[in-house]
Amino acid sequence: MDEEPPSNRNALLALLVVVALVVAGFWISRVLRDADRTEDCLMRGGHNCAPLDSTLRR
Repeated sequence: MDEEPPSNRNALLALLVVVALVVAGFWISRVLRDADRTEDCLMRGGHNCAPLDSTLRR
C-alpha cells in the first residue's frame, strides 16, 4: 500500500484566512480610530476636523 503523505494545503489555507482576518482587523481599527478622532473634534466644536485629501489637487 502506497499512502500519500499528508497535504499541507488545508493548513496553508487556514493560515491565509487567519492572516487576512488580522489584516482586516487592523484596517477596521484604523478606520474606526480616525472616525472617532473626527467625531471628538466635531463634538468639541472644532472646525476643519476632517483630514484633507491632497491627491485631489489639480
